[in-house]
Amino acid sequence: MTWWCTGIRWKGSAPVIGWYGQGRGERVSAPAYGQRLAFVARGERHCLGVWRAGRRTPCPVSATVPGRGGSAQCPECARLDRSFSVAADTNAADPRTYRVYLAWFGPGMVKVGITAEERGSARLLEQGAMAWTWLGRGPLMATRRTEELLRAALGVPDRIAYARKRAVRAHLPEAPERAQEVAELHGRATALAGWPESLERLGCEVTDHAAVFGMDGWAGLPAPDRVVAEMVADRAVVGRLVGAAGPDLHFEDGLVVDTRLLAGWELAAPGEGAVTSVPVAQIPSAAAAPAEQDGLF
Repeated sequence: MTWWCTGIRWKGSAPVIGWYGQGRGERVSAPAYGQRLAFVARGERHCLGVWRAGRRTPCPVSATVPGRGGSAQCPECARLDRSFSVAADTNAADPRTYRVYLAWFGPGMVKVGITAEERGSARLLEQGAMAWTWLGRGPLMATRRTEELLRAALGVPDRIAYARKRAVRAHLPEAPERAQEVAELHGRATALAGWPESLERLGCEVTDHAAVFGMDGWAGLPAPDRVVAEMVADRAVVGRLVGAAGPDLHFEDGLVVDTRLLAGWELAAPGEGAVTSVPVAQIPSAAAAPAEQDGLF
């Protein structure tokens, strides 16, 4: 039975690697910081189908997908996924309570977003937010309107490219400075007029993720400078894990593995003496990194 990797999930405050076996369901494995990781891709990369309401519907044609893409879905499954999605504005009647948040990724890199209240801080961990705070809670459309109000009034985006986040991760100011920038924006946001009456405003309580992401142990290590560009069959990744943020695994030698590229692959242990042999790309400077990011919340 083949187990296909589904990428990183954040369970509690720790990263886990997800696996899917058709007919056997889902399981996870929990890597630990300081652990040696070594894996090689086998066969072809397969579409993982659609995950909805806590269950996975397999791809009806077992399609293969390119190794370079950030999504392990074929076009048909991707369309189905977005046909009933809050992120794609195709599920506006969602009755759940939502929350509006401010997320900080680096100096001047703050975004506003919304997430279902029942998910807690999972979305902030998934995005790799270094520091963040809640702004308010209420019905979906009220949080949507608040998000748009804040984006326009504060000049903050709803998307920040993962490439930009990686570029600044090893060169961040200390926790008090991170918290100060978030708190200042929170104050400006709550002072704005025009918030929907149905939205409950929440006080500023900044949470910092540096320890959760393992960044406290990066002193003396090379700054992240290379990222896996593509998984290729029979090519390996080998190294010691020192941290994780969002979908990224950080290795001791400065390599970053975007686990969205692992999704859809069967991963196996490489032969003895294996070294990293997958294609890699240099991580651009923060100024040169693109500003777009796929995925809203």
